[in-house]
Amino acid sequence: MIRFSGRALAAAALAVLLAGCGGGTGGGGDAGTAPGRAAATAPPSHAASKSVPPLERSEPARLSIPAIGVDTPVMRLGLAADNTVEVPPVEDDDRAGWYRHSPTPGQVGPSVLLGHVTVGSHGDGVFRHLTRLHRGDRIETRLENGTAAEFTVTSVRTVSKDEFPTDDVYGDVAGPELRLITCGGPRVGEEYRDNVIVFAELSATKGT
Repeated sequence: MIRFSGRALAAAALAVLLAGCGGGTGGGGDAGTAPGRAAATAPPSHAASKSVPPLERSEPARLSIPAIGVDTPVMRLGLAADNTVEVPPVEDDDRAGWYRHSPTPGQVGPSVLLGHVTVGSHGDGVFRHLTRLHRGDRIETRLENGTAAEFTVTSVRTVSKDEFPTDDVYGDVAGPELRLITCGGPRVGEEYRDNVIVFAELSATKGT
């Protein structure tokens, strides 16, 4: 079963997250659909952090990734009219977006955030350096209720968009986890061939 905030949403389960990377200067990029099959690479660990209790639901307001210099507001994203996942708008003030049909950061389950690697004529996107992250790097999400959920990177994967690992990204997990997604790999025209996916697990909470 694919779970989003404790509910199975059939339309969302079919909308594989392929974050558009803003090759053009208008619109939000290309959030496409793809078969629901996992990539052939080894899946990340889903061992829950038993020492850190989950947080109550509160939407993310800000995302910080010190290792790659990210400190960005977080906007709310849903589904587009064609049942693909929305992406942040292509604009100079590039931001990350939280997919609202996934758990909020710190809740049990995979919380999904996405961002661009490039934003057309505006230049570099907020997630341009995701591939530089390593196991053990810290990610912090600050929530609207004043608490913060800190995650530790467990793996970084680059996968073909044709083999997007739907189950690994959206599937049930035992504890609070985070997914950060952007485009990557070779660029052909305005499009990128691959997706970069960062997997992380809750390691600390603040302000609770």
